[in-house]
Amino acid sequence: MKQILVIDDDLETCKFLTEIFAEEGWHVESSQSAEAAREAVDAHQFDLIVSDINLGSRTTGVALLKEFKSAAPDSEVILISGFGTLETAVEAVREGAFDYISKPFNVNEVISTARRALKGRDAGAPAAVLLKEYSEASGLVGHSHKMIELYKEIALVAASRSTVLITGESGTGKELVARALHRNSTRASRAFVAVNCGAITETLLESELFGHVKGSFTGATADKRGLFEEANDGTILLDEIGETSLALQVKLLRVLQEGEIRRVGGSRSVRVDVRVLAATNRDLEREVKEGRFREDLYYRLSVVTLRVPPLRERTEDLPLLAAHALRQARDSGARAATISEEALVLLSSYDWPGNVRELENTIAHAALYARGQVITPEDLPARIRSNTRGLEAAPHTQSLFKDLPSLDELERRYLIHVLQSVGGSRTRAAEVLGIDRRTLYRMAERFGINLKTSAE
Repeated sequence: MKQILVIDDDLETCKFLTEIFAEEGWHVESSQSAEAAREAVDAHQFDLIVSDINLGSRTTGVALLKEFKSAAPDSEVILISGFGTLETAVEAVREGAFDYISKPFNVNEVISTARRALKGRDAGAPAAVLLKEYSEASGLVGHSHKMIELYKEIALVAASRSTVLITGESGTGKELVARALHRNSTRASRAFVAVNCGAITETLLESELFGHVKGSFTGATADKRGLFEEANDGTILLDEIGETSLALQVKLLRVLQEGEIRRVGGSRSVRVDVRVLAATNRDLEREVKEGRFREDLYYRLSVVTLRVPPLRERTEDLPLLAAHALRQARDSGARAATISEEALVLLSSYDWPGNVRELENTIAHAALYARGQVITPEDLPARIRSNTRGLEAAPHTQSLFKDLPSLDELERRYLIHVLQSVGGSRTRAAEVLGIDRRTLYRMAERFGINLKTSAE
């Protein structure tokens, strides 16, 4: 029988994980503190340890991970968190965590991850991909499930030499992802060069990328190195790669295949060692089918594909993003210090077609023109106020039927309403809803509601 240790300072989470692991036929013990976990590891040999990162004490899940990998190197460790960051994900993977998953739980994901960890342990497989040193903060903000999944993907691929295609709508933060990949790679001490392929004419772009020799065209008064040479031994980001012409795509393919470039007007090739990252807001598969993008280049670029989610798919991150944007605005001289609850309601109900960039610009504008220290609904742009009529009240006073929601959306709002009404108690909420605790967790998982956060 497999021996599992669950560590979480939240009793309900311990009970829930114990319940689903026990159904797999595994023996499960649980601890609600770092001290109790250490005693359990000293007393027993566990096949798998599942630990929350935020244990409500000075000792974090990552610190415990280091201890466990030293005291019980044969045990696999899975870390869980509802408040993950890219840096935490990188550190977790670097220190040997088998995986890193987020709250609210996807039950099937938790079970399948645990099974893979136990299977890998039996087969003697390596616990994780170890990363090299990393340094600066990423600039990526968010604790939602989709962002934690993105952090984990970055952590897993950063140290490789593979090309990466970063996809996502305009304003989602694709360049931040590229910079995070570079910072957490073995090339972190070398140059990171970003070029917007859509902002430069084709002729000039070729010269910018590959350089030129003296006399190759009017104005070429001297030899010039291109950006690929500037990025040698480092990383280059080809932003808006979907805007390039078919002719230039052939030359980019040569760089990826041969590892060499030829300056405009030149007769000899120059070797370069550059990790290539590309970003686009276009559907490149459709571009390939319609003949606007080379299929061979697409497959070369998309060895790994990372999708940056739009803001509307991670609205639970909006308060954190708004606070981050407000701090930036204050650094630029804005006087507003906080955002009112009513303003946050309006911001959360807007679709944000411009994504995080639009939110940052909105907060910067509101902070500059706010009438006092607090941003209120009146300080927000008209497009946001007019798009959210009927939402001027705070969340706890909003009508569940304010905009004729679908049944799924009504169920989500009612679950939030019940949780607020019972002070976040999961046991009481389950009683009011007439369901068991496991069903409550499944509902929260389906609607992206963090039960632990709702109780605080």
